[in-house]
Amino acid sequence: EVQLVESGGGLVQAGGSLRLSCVASGFTFDDYAVGWFRQAPGKEREGVSCISSSDGSTYYADSVKGRFTISRDNAKNTVYLQMNSLKPEDTAVYYCASPCTSWLTFSDFGSWGQGTQVTVSS
Repeated sequence: EVQLVESGGGLVQAGGSLRLSCVASGFTFDDYAVGWFRQAPGKEREGVSCISSSDGSTYYADSVKGRFTISRDNAKNTVYLQMNSLKPEDTAVYYCASPCTSWLTFSDFGSWGQGTQVTVSS
């Protein structure tokens, strides 16, 4: 059974930082691109970032470029999202998902976790 378990969300003031983690199991983690999307109340799902399986190439939404950094540790089946200079508009539930593409699309037939809430106060 494929499982993706996120952690690291919380409440932070604008300008602060959080680091999200996602531990994957049930599939060959090294073989797949993994990433993050987010969804805020009343808004559509937004692809945030994706990291490839092959060469570790990274892709970011324009809204987070320069502030967020995605990384992966294949030995630990874990993907991370370091979020710096957080803004109130970053408030959302963040989901780890696989697979993803360089266009930050996430297949409805893929897998994702239960999500972790990130709240940024102004």
